[in-house]
Amino acid sequence: MAWLVSKYLITAAVVVIVSEVAKRSDRLGGLIAALPLVTVLALIWLQLEHQSPAKIANHAWYTFWYVVPTLPMFLAFPALLPRLGFWPTLLACVLITVICFGLFALLVRRFGIELLP
Repeated sequence: MAWLVSKYLITAAVVVIVSEVAKRSDRLGGLIAALPLVTVLALIWLQLEHQSPAKIANHAWYTFWYVVPTLPMFLAFPALLPRLGFWPTLLACVLITVICFGLFALLVRRFGIELLP
């Protein structure tokens, strides 16, 4: 149980640090947020929990493919925010991401990459 609580606290600390840094510096906050910190932590947790190298490698592989369709959201958000306000922009970006993910999953399926169960 202590291990699980430690994982929660360390992972939550990463999110808090990013938001605190972003309050002080847009660029530095964005840089830290763009780093694959959560993925690196997940890879570390998997290694420490004695998962197989294949399982760890698959996690990194699929993370790459799941990140790609989220990228348009980062362009849409700043464009929509002044026009729609925060909450409608956030909702629109969620929808954009879901649509992009669905289309991307269909595209990469043609190359033998299955992203949907």
